[in-house]
Amino acid sequence: MAHCFPMQRKTIAVSARTSLHFLIRKYIRHPILLLSIGLVALVTHGVRAQSLPMLHADGPAIVDAKNQPVVLRGLNVGGWLLQESYILKTDSLNCQWRIKQGLLRSMPDAAMEEFYQQYRAGFVTKEDIDFIANQGFNCVRLPFHYDLFLTREQRQARTKALTSGNTDAYVAALSKWYDANQLFVQPDKLDGVKLIDDVLKWCAANKLYVILDLHAAPGGQGTDRNINDNFKSLDLWKRTDAKGRHLYQDMTVRLWQQLAARYKNDPRVAMYDLINEPHNVNAANGLSTDNAELNALYSRLIDAVRSQNDQHLILLEGNGYGNEYTNLTPDRLKSKSTRNLVYNAHRYWCTNDPQASDPNPNQINLIHNLVAFRDQHKVPVWVGETGENSNDWFATAVQELNNQNIGWCHWTLKRVEGATSLLSVKEYGSILTPEGRAALLRNSRFRECSQNKDVVAALLQPGSKSLAFKKITLPGTIQAVDYDLGRNGVAYSDTYAGRVDFTKHTPWNEGGGYRNDGVDIQKVTDTGSNSYAVGHTEAGEWLHYTVSISKPGAYKVQVRVANATAAPAKLLLKLNQQVVGTLVVAPTGAATWQTLPMTTAALPAGTHTLQLYIEQPGALISWLKFGEPK
Repeated sequence: MAHCFPMQRKTIAVSARTSLHFLIRKYIRHPILLLSIGLVALVTHGVRAQSLPMLHADGPAIVDAKNQPVVLRGLNVGGWLLQESYILKTDSLNCQWRIKQGLLRSMPDAAMEEFYQQYRAGFVTKEDIDFIANQGFNCVRLPFHYDLFLTREQRQARTKALTSGNTDAYVAALSKWYDANQLFVQPDKLDGVKLIDDVLKWCAANKLYVILDLHAAPGGQGTDRNINDNFKSLDLWKRTDAKGRHLYQDMTVRLWQQLAARYKNDPRVAMYDLINEPHNVNAANGLSTDNAELNALYSRLIDAVRSQNDQHLILLEGNGYGNEYTNLTPDRLKSKSTRNLVYNAHRYWCTNDPQASDPNPNQINLIHNLVAFRDQHKVPVWVGETGENSNDWFATAVQELNNQNIGWCHWTLKRVEGATSLLSVKEYGSILTPEGRAALLRNSRFRECSQNKDVVAALLQPGSKSLAFKKITLPGTIQAVDYDLGRNGVAYSDTYAGRVDFTKHTPWNEGGGYRNDGVDIQKVTDTGSNSYAVGHTEAGEWLHYTVSISKPGAYKVQVRVANATAAPAKLLLKLNQQVVGTLVVAPTGAATWQTLPMTTAALPAGTHTLQLYIEQPGALISWLKFGEPK
């Protein structure tokens, strides 16, 4: 993969810890005719940050006001301003409007609105943003629902549609408001404006950029309602009102026009992500074969933003969940201007091999195609979402992207019982019960979340060295699941350490617990354990433990194990590739725990790496207790 663009200038990855001296760009603009009184209100928005420079495109690079490249590496705050069911584990309630529909069976609309106000006030706060910055990231992508830019009275019409099933009445109401210029024009009454302003303020205090992401567009940009929250599939592209207009498209244009008017001079905003993950916009669904609908709408949206004298970077997302750009390249767009465009990829469940390629050059989720597209069209590229995989996959992905100076944004900050997110929210019960909602509001607060430090290490320290997961001193106890942080083949070795084929759903951690590696960890109730044990082992796999040995000598070790297989299991303990202990675990016919003795050879004092090696599989391993040496 030698297709990296020339870099004569030093690349900057801005972090919260970096002291920067930037020139603030000043623009002289001619007065323009404003669309409405509401637009005037948005233009007069006065909060501006002066500590971050406005970003723009310089050929294939994103650069700052000094023309120095900036590589944006950050976090998505998904599940907040648009609830996704898998993030909250709401089971069959597989989109936000279905969650609301369920809530309305036991509460009035006003009570539901109050719950959502509380939810949005607590799920992400300044504490979360401070945490993101303190890890070393430099941007936040903010996914939001268009309905947050309706007034509460207007949202009630949408609520009636989801309870009655009468979407025609909702479209008629939207059409009326659109014609009267009553959509998106009262910033003091729009929850979305306040929320964006809060995030911009919190991020600016940490020198973090913000990417505004229209995650759920009017009508819905695809068939997956979990991410669109649409009543009917593809209504953004297909639904017309009584006047024959594609009203949802007109609304999307107006929304971005209003946002551009408000934030056009705000350098805290890195990019506008116009529409998240369009998908299944194809002939099978009665649409074009060449992304004609996307070309037409994107061109309108670009022109709408530029009509406000707004030169922010604009992020385009291709068909096929953000990756396919046939007829959407800069030379094919119908827009009046193709300056300051960035092309997006969303990378899930695919190979990180930089030599692997897709035969379609406009399909850019593979790294080879991503770089080739950037080089051919001389445009910046950015991975707006990546994640939902193992730590080893994360580390490999970000290392390859970093090598090519391609920025990325991890999905996502927090999830209920999340292993792939940076923060994990404790299980809360059912969102449909008062007790469950109270627990969700409490558990999702930053201070109540547990931090997945293994995920952070994979994203920000993706090298070839391992780090201690916990401080371990011998004599003492090693919990088997507390092996070192690091890559497969470095901190541990597992035969299946990440998902690289989206058609195969085999979990990399078959037990699904505690950590996000290929090591299979399951919950147990064994005495003396930390509630987890290593299992589903295969011959040749191993685990490394960085230990501080305070006293030299031969140690008597107690090993807590079980063996539910029909054959003996065999474990080896190694130091510097030399076997210092052996243990055979006979089958018991059931997962019956037993404590077995292992005597080691002499171990030297100091900091060392012990390796637990699986000679013969079958053992479930809870802990190793090192007594006083002889």
